[in-house]
Amino acid sequence: MAVEKGSAFLLKIGDGAAAPTYRTMAGLRTTQLSVNGEMVAITSKDSGGWRELLSGAGIRSVSVSGAGVFTGSEAETRLRNNALSGQIDDYRLSFEGGETMTGRFLITRLDYAGDHNGERTYTLALESSGPVVSA
Repeated sequence: MAVEKGSAFLLKIGDGAAAPTYRTMAGLRTTQLSVNGEMVAITSKDSGGWRELLSGAGIRSVSVSGAGVFTGSEAETRLRNNALSGQIDDYRLSFEGGETMTGRFLITRLDYAGDHNGERTYTLALESSGPVVSA
């Protein structure tokens, strides 16, 4: 697999349509993705002293975080409105190689900051709700 640019790792938000069109969160400088899986131990006396786990069990989730410069885009306005209302919405992560991860996410944190002589910045955190599909 070839090395990929971090600048091509993009977070996109849907437009609310049944078949959403996605807009890039243009001001992001960093994006991070974590795939989480809860383990289910099935260790017994027959395990020979080794822990055994049940494949395909437990709860899986995806966490996304990012930080960037506020640009006032339509995508940022939708993101802010979703955060204020607690609305779950469609999001897509895209990578330079063409792969995507698409699912519904809840914004669990949105922070704004700014210095008197600098740009306004924001950080965000999203948690998946339902399946996240990789293509």
